[in-house]
Amino acid sequence: MPESPDYEPVIGLEIHIQLQTETKMFCGCKLEFGAEPNTHTCPVCLGHPGALPMTNEQAVEYAIRVGLALGCEIAPRSIFHRKNYFYPDNPKAYQISQYDIPICSGGRLGDVRIHRAHLEEDAAKLTHVGESGRIHGSDASLVDFNRGGTPLIEIVTEPDIHDPAEAREWLTLLRETIRQLGVSDVNMEEGSLRADGNVSIRPVGSKELGVKTELKNMNSFRFLERGIAAEIERQKAIVASGGRVEQETLHFDPASGSLTSLRSKEEAHDYRYFPEPDLLPLAPSPEHVEEVRASLPELPAERRVRYESELGLSPDAAKLLAYDAALASFYEEAVAAEPDVDPIVVANWVTGELVAASREAGFEHPAETKADAAGVGAVARMVDGKEISRGSGRELLAELVANGGDPAEVSERLGLTSDDGDDLAAIVAAAIEAQPDAAAKVKAGEGKAIGAIIGVVMRETKGRADGGEATRLIREQLGL
Repeated sequence: MPESPDYEPVIGLEIHIQLQTETKMFCGCKLEFGAEPNTHTCPVCLGHPGALPMTNEQAVEYAIRVGLALGCEIAPRSIFHRKNYFYPDNPKAYQISQYDIPICSGGRLGDVRIHRAHLEEDAAKLTHVGESGRIHGSDASLVDFNRGGTPLIEIVTEPDIHDPAEAREWLTLLRETIRQLGVSDVNMEEGSLRADGNVSIRPVGSKELGVKTELKNMNSFRFLERGIAAEIERQKAIVASGGRVEQETLHFDPASGSLTSLRSKEEAHDYRYFPEPDLLPLAPSPEHVEEVRASLPELPAERRVRYESELGLSPDAAKLLAYDAALASFYEEAVAAEPDVDPIVVANWVTGELVAASREAGFEHPAETKADAAGVGAVARMVDGKEISRGSGRELLAELVANGGDPAEVSERLGLTSDDGDDLAAIVAAAIEAQPDAAAKVKAGEGKAIGAIIGVVMRETKGRADGGEATRLIREQLGL
């Protein structure tokens, strides 16, 4: 019997992002998260007969910004369609969306190609009331139409992802890109970013796509990663047992790790798309598109490449800074304040010691502390120039985080200045004398034994001696 082939996952993502406009997509109702239910509605978003929609110009502008940031082509002419389906959160019995002519197509973010990005309106918020919240003696569903009509951009990727962790990583990059564009707060907890995963498997080496399933209702990237991983294993088990994967929509329960079928996966023809007769086509001029392109900020993917190629930062440090606009701004201010210090040294202090000290002090972000960028840059310079030891630098940084101040004055007040050469040499000599066994082992070639001597030096200097200089003096005094 031939061995079963190895299978590789094939993952595509569909991401819905609420655009942070003042009003809804096709009417003038105000958008306000957390408002009293059903207080921001009108005949248009409630689907009353005879009410006519009007396209939100700001939403179109935001969609163009997103498309350009993702490297998409902006359609010179795109149209809206009616996507017909009946559900309690959809009062018109159709959703205004875009079908065969989206506003954005093609493109790429990182290693993942973008198939399309199109505008549409959100559905109302549906809350199911169970046993503990019966209404008139029976289970019920409550509808809040405040959300209905919120502008959405739906981003659909090509099936370029082959690992659940890679899907989570890419979504993190997308979220930061959208956030830094300023078009959405991309808050998953409030539903302004929702991601679904399309998952299939195929034999390794095959180019043909397998039958896909869709994972919906994931409320965190971590849960999406876990859900995709569980669905991959489920599909592999089905195929291994001789079964066939069925196209369907699934729900992943993060508490139990189980997958539940919601419904068979719909095809486009199920929605009976047809052009929206009450809305004009979108036709942005080439000049306007170029104006929007010129207004785009430096985005995370570009910033990460620049930090690695121009400043020599490690991939991890470049990613951490690029994905956090506030931290990146803080870092660049610190570099500018100390132009003679290697940017890599400053990055290590910002992404390592500063982040750790901020968390230790109870701050959510370094930008919230009392340490300013110039002060952190000065700490990096003082340690790098051996004015103070690394341990003293950490102590100084902790004081700046908590209380701020001028680094030189704070260092002097706390007595953090490193011991000068003569003093440190004398302390090293005393430490060698106090640790004769360790000294003998170091001379015999046991390098780790030097730690006992270093420990004495650090104890005597209260951790303020420079470790590298102390090591050099120990080896020098031992004739090594």
